[in-house]
Amino acid sequence: MPGGASALVGRDAELSRLVELTDDLAAGTGRALLIEGEPGIGKSSLARAAVAAAEERGYQVFWAEGDELGQALPLRPLLDALWARELDNEPRLATIQRLLRGEVSGGADPTTAASEQMLTLLTELCSAGPTVLVVDDLQWADAATIGVWEMLTRWVDRSALLLIGVVRPIPQRDELDAVRRAVGEPGTVRLGGLPQGAIANLVTAISSGEPGEDLLRLADGAAGNPLYVTELMEALLRSDRLKVNDSGVVEVTGGPVPESLYAAIAHRLDFLPRDLRTTLQAAALLGMDFLVSDLALVRNARIVDLVPALDEACAAGVLREVRERLAFRHPLIRRALYDDIAEAVRPAWHRDAARALAEAGVPHDRVARQLLAATKSPDAGPLDEPLLDWLADAAPTLIAQTPKLAIDLLSQASRRSPPNTRRGAVLACRLADALFRTGDHVRAQRVAHRTMAVITDPDLVVDLHWTVSQCRALAGRADESFESLARALTLPGLSAQHRGRLLVMTARAHRDLGEVTVAGRVAAEALATAEQAGDRWAVGWALHVLIIVSMMQGDVASAVPLFERALEVVEDDTALTDLALLLQINKAVALGDLDRYEDAIRAAERVRQQADRSGSLVRLAQAQTALTELLFEVGRWDDAQAEIENLSDDFKDPGVTCCDRGIAAVIAFHRGDPATARQHLELAAPSAEKIGNRVIASLKLARSLDLEINDAPAEALAELTACVTGHAEELDEMEDLLPEAARLAAHVGTEGAAADIAAQASTLAGQSRVPHRLATAAYCRGLLDRDPSMLRDAAEHYERASRPLLRAKALEAAALTHAEQGDRIAARSAFTTADDLYGELGANWDLTHLRARLRRHGIRRGPRAKHRQAKAGWQSLTPTETKIAAMVAAGLPNRQIAEQLVLSPRTVGTHVSHILAKLGVRSRIDIAREAAEHDHTLT
Repeated sequence: MPGGASALVGRDAELSRLVELTDDLAAGTGRALLIEGEPGIGKSSLARAAVAAAEERGYQVFWAEGDELGQALPLRPLLDALWARELDNEPRLATIQRLLRGEVSGGADPTTAASEQMLTLLTELCSAGPTVLVVDDLQWADAATIGVWEMLTRWVDRSALLLIGVVRPIPQRDELDAVRRAVGEPGTVRLGGLPQGAIANLVTAISSGEPGEDLLRLADGAAGNPLYVTELMEALLRSDRLKVNDSGVVEVTGGPVPESLYAAIAHRLDFLPRDLRTTLQAAALLGMDFLVSDLALVRNARIVDLVPALDEACAAGVLREVRERLAFRHPLIRRALYDDIAEAVRPAWHRDAARALAEAGVPHDRVARQLLAATKSPDAGPLDEPLLDWLADAAPTLIAQTPKLAIDLLSQASRRSPPNTRRGAVLACRLADALFRTGDHVRAQRVAHRTMAVITDPDLVVDLHWTVSQCRALAGRADESFESLARALTLPGLSAQHRGRLLVMTARAHRDLGEVTVAGRVAAEALATAEQAGDRWAVGWALHVLIIVSMMQGDVASAVPLFERALEVVEDDTALTDLALLLQINKAVALGDLDRYEDAIRAAERVRQQADRSGSLVRLAQAQTALTELLFEVGRWDDAQAEIENLSDDFKDPGVTCCDRGIAAVIAFHRGDPATARQHLELAAPSAEKIGNRVIASLKLARSLDLEINDAPAEALAELTACVTGHAEELDEMEDLLPEAARLAAHVGTEGAAADIAAQASTLAGQSRVPHRLATAAYCRGLLDRDPSMLRDAAEHYERASRPLLRAKALEAAALTHAEQGDRIAARSAFTTADDLYGELGANWDLTHLRARLRRHGIRRGPRAKHRQAKAGWQSLTPTETKIAAMVAAGLPNRQIAEQLVLSPRTVGTHVSHILAKLGVRSRIDIAREAAEHDHTLT
């Protein structure tokens, strides 16, 4: 028998069962048991643990091992096991060996006679006392040994024998099928992968420290196989790839998984038959999961001919079914099989696979993966003409679905196709588009300009103009597009389709510059032209510009039916995926403008996920900003800040950066942290220069607050009124400034400005009677007329609109007006509610001013109905952070938490960082301890 039993992790239930069966031997109750599972899953370790328990009880133990190369030697495992025990049965064993050699006659076939003698010897030994007999690697044992084992199963219920067979699912043999039938389902223990918690415990035991997230994520790649986890950890230790940080957490230092691990895994796969291994290597070319139909194409085989091999691979635990696909059981297995393909062969095989899949017409992304793998190798030859032609045709779909993958392929293909050829121009045009969508605006423009200089094809010229105009808009240089677009509109032979698209670009440039009326007029012309040409692309984009124009003019109700029309146009058209994302982002914003915040936030979270999956950083940034604005408005300020921190400003267009930094600064000013707020304003400054006179409400509000806090209320008011009066066409941004402008006008005592602001608010409320517009109209008029009842009406409307900060502002004004008019009871009531609202938001600056103003009238805060938000500890967590902390305590990784809460993994990571800071702890285990303590105090 091998050395001492290995420590088992995560097998408590199985071990308890074996120990119980061992205890039953003392009462003379025997049992036959099969322990079945893939290589490395812990079968032998479990059997050794049972043997150790038996030896502690003084039972006799026999350990036999099957050997793939020894299958020609009958009964060899059992003979070796019995010889090793040095029992008083050497003459009997010698007789069995002579029978097998044919030196003596047993009256029958030598193997049969020897088997009968072995069976008699074993039954006699077991009759002497409780016995455990293990045959490890039973799948490799000779037929005679398996036959003896199967005969013993019929005898165990009348003896004190625990008969254990350790077996892999393959090879599938008739003798093993008989064994499985003999023990039945109750006598079979099938070991699957260890649960996540057990893997974490195993990693902890090996690394002698608390594993960090990166290390656990790497261990998850072994999908619960303890041998693979152990070999992974040992390889990391050998290569000095683990370090312990100051918090005692063990982390990976970076770099790829050590090659020695793959070699170890490859060695473990040597039991696979050669033909099956070749089929699995072909599957490894296709990725972690694959369609059987794709494998058949790559192998140039019929599906029916592959089924037996795939069934065998599933039985062996190498593959598993995942809905309509097959997948490798572990990433390490797939990598080991892939690495076993000669490096010089891989690119050619990938290229052949791409060609076979392309000729069969499979979806583009599956062909593209093979092409990319074929071209990345330094040994790869050039793509042939058919594959280059395929790429040029497939590029729009690839860009829409996977722009990053498209960039890699198109970059390599463009180097092999000059831009002055038709195919080269198409590839360059598509490359510029893909670069734009992933946020690389500088390179996108460079590729586009270089290509425009050598081509005349109007289709491609228009496409390149589109890319360049979008890059300029995102860089805050939309005005530079007018001259080149005007020239393009005069090109000879311009079709209606081309003209419609160029007009869309012109309309967008006007919109970006705040020329809303002109943008609407040009977009209407573009829509008519596009509809005449039957161009869905231009129709969709023209409708989008008209939607934005309606929203900028404050007419959100008119935009809603346009959304539905535009989404119908882009539906199921992969070439319009980018527009579909943009429409959904703006629809979420529109729902917020209508105070339908539950629908709006859900829509924003959904499109943020879609944008993240698409690989378009431009749309991801816009979706996150839309969500950030919505969260800020409904008072979920911590969640809004988490969204702002998710993506670097480097991936955001200037308008998005200004909006995000403006919101962050506004929150910081309200919370009494002007230093942080001003840092956000400094970070926004370069982007603000790029957008010129374009109004970003959150940035204007932040600048106004900065001036007010610096005791310059008149300048703060001027910062807002310049926008309110000077940008009448941008009502969507302007209306967000009206409440603060009205408050400052009342404070400064500028009645003329206050009257103008109230009039504009009243006009907006009349155009669209959504709650927040009715609230703003009442608030502005109430401040102007010093009317507390109107201010309370405003507060009620803001409550229905789900805007807590503005509700608190209205109640603060009502409280002060009541106090000035001598109604202390009404003043205290409004004051108390406003105080609660500011407290829940953490708006310490507002809270201080509210209390100071009311204290002058002898009104102070009485006993609190509820505690305000704590700054540290468990009570300081926001509702979202509390949910995430509970999920962290349950052992869920960030990706699973993100899936359950419909968040991005980046957002979850930001929340976890905030949780650690608020709780004053350093690790996820510490979060679990805090959660457990909190639950205990509740009970």
